[in-house]
Parts: sequence; C-alpha cells; structure tokens
Amino acid sequence: MELSSTQAAIREAVREFAESEIRPVAAEADRESAFPETVWDGLADLDLTGLTVPESYGGFDADRLTYAVANEEVAYGSLAVATALSVHCLATSCIAEFGDESVREEWLPEMVDGRPVGAFALSEPEAGSNPAEMSTTARAVDGGEAYVLDGKKQWITNGERAGVYVVFAKTDPTDPDSVTQFLVPTDADGLEVGEKEDKLGLRASDTTSLVFDEVEVPARYRLTEPGRGLAAAFSILTGGRIGIAAQSVGLAQAALDEAVAYASEREQFDRPIADIQSIRHKLADMETDVRAARALTHEAAAAQDRGESARTAASVAKYFASEAAVDVTGEAVQIHGGYGYTSGFPVERFYRDAKVTTIYEGTSQIQKNIVARDLLDE
Repeated sequence: MELSSTQAAIREAVREFAESEIRPVAAEADRESAFPETVWDGLADLDLTGLTVPESYGGFDADRLTYAVANEEVAYGSLAVATALSVHCLATSCIAEFGDESVREEWLPEMVDGRPVGAFALSEPEAGSNPAEMSTTARAVDGGEAYVLDGKKQWITNGERAGVYVVFAKTDPTDPDSVTQFLVPTDADGLEVGEKEDKLGLRASDTTSLVFDEVEVPARYRLTEPGRGLAAAFSILTGGRIGIAAQSVGLAQAALDEAVAYASEREQFDRPIADIQSIRHKLADMETDVRAARALTHEAAAAQDRGESARTAASVAKYFASEAAVDVTGEAVQIHGGYGYTSGFPVERFYRDAKVTTIYEGTSQIQKNIVARDLLDE
C-alpha cells in the first residue's frame, strides 16, 4: 500500500532516529536489562508518545496506518523500546476513548510528553488468554463515590516505569460479565509493583506483576460502565495487534538487512557467501515474508482507518507477521553461522526478542481462533 507523502516523511524521520539514537544503545540496554530513558525522551520530542492522543490535548492523533509505520520503524531500532511505546499508547487510547473530560484533561497532556508512562493491566497469573477468568475485583464504597481494588496482575509491560495503569477488574466477583476498566495511579496506597521478570528476550523492557491490596480510586477513574471493560479492551487491542504486527515487520526487516550485509561481506571458498544458492534462497524467502507481513499489516490498518471492522484483519496480520519475525530472525542467525550465536552480532538479540511477538497481546493460537470464528461465521 502506497504511503502518503506525510506518512513517508514520518517513516523516514523515525527510521533516522532508530538508526542514530536507538540502535547504538540497544545492545547495552539488553545486556543490562535497563530501559534507555534518553531514547524515551527522544520519542517524546518526536511526538511519538502522543501518537494516540487527540490533538485537543496536545497529541499527534495518528491514523492507524501512520501508527503502524511509526511502530515498524521504532522496532527496527529496538523491539523493547517499541513494545514500551505501544503499551503506553494502549493506555492513552483507553483514557482518550473512555475517560470523562476531567480525566482526559488530568492525564493526557502530560502523557503526550512521555511522563507519566502508561501501562495496561489485563492479564493475571491464572487468567492470560481468557481474561474473563480474572479474579481482581473492584467494589464500590462511600455510596459509589469511590472503588476499592483487590487482586494481582501479571506480565505488565512498563510495570516498573509506569506512572499510571489502566486496570481491569470485576465489579461482581461471581460474574464474568462484570469486568470494568479503571485508572490507577502508581502512587495509590496499597499498590505494590513486583520485581522485574528475567526474560529470554525483550530484556530492556520492564515486565512486572502488580498487587492491589485495598487500593482506592475515585469513581471518576472508572473508565467504562460496569461490565463494559472486556468489550473496551478488545476494541483497543484490535489496534494494538496491528501495532504488534508492525513491530514484527520492523524487527524482521532489521534482521534481513543484517543478513544481507553479512552475506555480502563474509567470504568462504574465495567468494562471498551471498553467491551460494542456498544463502540466496534464504534471503529471497526472508524478503517475501517481510513484504507479505507488511502488506497484511497495512491492509488491517487501512481497514480500521476506513471505519471498518478490522478484528479479523488485525489477527491475520499479527499472526502472520509475528511468526514471520521468528522465521526471519532465525534464518538471519543461520546465515551468520557461529557468529550469529554470539552477542557480538545483533541478530542473536533479534532472535530472542522475536518469540514474544507470537505471545503477547494474544498468542498465535488465539489469533487463529479469531480468524476461524470469522470464517465459520460463529
């Protein structure tokens, strides 16, 4: 799909930032399991932390295709940084779409500038792929003037860095249809942030648990009507899955570029390994996967921009692009040979990072279930 001149300019600007500011610190951030905060400030300077915030609150208010393009290019620099950005944007999307005017005015202008960082708390230790089984509760107190939250959340990206969380809880612990969406500031009494997970990949992105012990928030921080939380989450996650598909494309493109460069320079048997047919075929397969994944992602984004239901298109894109990212990064390691298995080359990190794209915001199996339900008209 052809980009507009504005979208092409945004892609170029973000790619330049990814190459000049993100790439040089990505390996150290991964090695130290530390998020590069100076990079985050740079994203804010480019208005990327306000991608999903309306212009009336100082945001960028990007259309979905522009959002996808920006996510792809940030991920070209670092998937960990791109993941942190997309989760922040999930939080701002929820506040912008479901918060009342006072909540939007309180939070969005500052979040546009990148601080506070936003996080999205849906998954739980015993409720990952089926959020209706969540056990976190929110009970009304003070005659409905406030809510008290109790429970635990798991796999929270930006968990340690966040200043505010969008949290999902049942207003009736016995009713799976009572899931409701709330806004919880990090400094709320009774909220405990767990230790960072020690992960295979995406190591620069902090992932924690959250524990809510009698955490009280004002009623105006209830973002949806009781029972409307899951519908709201699924609506927001459609756009989020397009973002993850785009990030998968960016990561795969980075791996492909590294593989092409290495194959052109590395010599064996007195010639570059790029002259070997099996290597050439690998590169051709990788290019095909990247192009197909990008096309599916742009198609889903354009459908959402047209106001169409993009649920299935988003799942197709997220499923294909994430699996392609795993395949392409794996082939990049193979082309590098023994060097690809060392931390001296970025493809090793790309390979470790890629796997999570098939897991978060709905596993590949969940995406296939969504696509099948649509095919079978269920």
